[in-house]
Amino acid sequence: MNKSLQNLGPAIIVAAVVCGPGSILSASKTGANYGYSMTWVIVLAVLLMIGSSALSARLGAIMKGTPCDEITESFGRFTAILVGSTVFLIAAGFQTSNNMAVFKAIAPYSDNHHSTFIRNHLPTLALIALNSFLLFIVYRSRSLYKPVETLMKVLIGLMVIAFIFNFIISKPSLIESIKGLKPSLPENKNSLAVFALIATTFSIAGAFYQAYLVRDRGWNSKNVKETFVDTVVGITTLGLITLVIMLTAASTLSGKTIKLETVNDMAIQMENLFGNWAGVIFTIGIFAGALSSFLINAMIGGRLLADGFGKGGKIDSKWSKHCTAFTLLAGLFGAFFAITDPASKNNINPIIIAQASTILGGPTLALALLFLGIKNNQRTQSQPRIPTWMLCTVTIGFIVTLVLAFKTYEKLFG
Repeated sequence: MNKSLQNLGPAIIVAAVVCGPGSILSASKTGANYGYSMTWVIVLAVLLMIGSSALSARLGAIMKGTPCDEITESFGRFTAILVGSTVFLIAAGFQTSNNMAVFKAIAPYSDNHHSTFIRNHLPTLALIALNSFLLFIVYRSRSLYKPVETLMKVLIGLMVIAFIFNFIISKPSLIESIKGLKPSLPENKNSLAVFALIATTFSIAGAFYQAYLVRDRGWNSKNVKETFVDTVVGITTLGLITLVIMLTAASTLSGKTIKLETVNDMAIQMENLFGNWAGVIFTIGIFAGALSSFLINAMIGGRLLADGFGKGGKIDSKWSKHCTAFTLLAGLFGAFFAITDPASKNNINPIIIAQASTILGGPTLALALLFLGIKNNQRTQSQPRIPTWMLCTVTIGFIVTLVLAFKTYEKLFG
């Protein structure tokens, strides 16, 4: 068992970044608003994520260069820069939302404190301390991959324990959960709920990054089987966590007039229903999700930006670290900007930038992944080949990202 856990890594890291505050909140809201009926959406998103991540992992094991190297070879440096910059914009925007989620999680505990200093400055100082700690890890670690992999395994374990605990005490209906596997839209025909849940589970940026993580792990063409097993276990764990959160909300909050605006609201509801310990344990899961998403999201944005400009795609390269730090700082200052001036109509909301960048970023990354898979199979000497089912899954994923991009465009620009 211990050996099996040691053989896992890249997909667990991807699962950790995807299962952040946005995913937790989306799953909670879906369960609260639509009960068990959206179970099929999570299954669909997980299947798309497994296919895309498996293809990316296999490419990472068998390609000579990084994905951006291969894109540069085929289309030139400008295209690689476009891919890297798009991923950076997405990562920086969602890094902003991660910072804001932590700020809002801490604020309720400081707002009523007797000390004026703590009331006014604790959430801000906490964000600065957290980002400073992550910057310290990035620059002081000689070999980043192994400690990151170990930390993500611990945080994923905490999330599994915390959310399953609340799942058990909420006693969701097995029969209704099975009925939810039948595809259907909500009674109000709100397809946005479906696409929001898919978007927070099927992360094409996370899948794309798995090619890099496989290379960090030291896997090559001899480890194709390991990459697939790792992908199935890691992404299935992601789906399990998301499903457990949604079913918990469906069991406890469905049919009630309760608004979930932040991830903290779900913890408060668990505390109200089942006592202080339920709320505390759910909060532990939330913080584990936020922390895991924090570092890896910044690494994805920074590393792809550095690799896009041809400055090296290795996790411990100087420019990868510099660009990761840049992503962390962009998210931190973006959060301060949004928090201190949230109502300004003359300024650009950083989260809107993140959402807008997914209009281009999602389809671009899916298409790049599909191209790399087809290109690999056209090289007759290249073994092993990419299975047809993986290429078909990524093709479906590309179509889904186009639909998500269209829905995001409608939401942002009417």
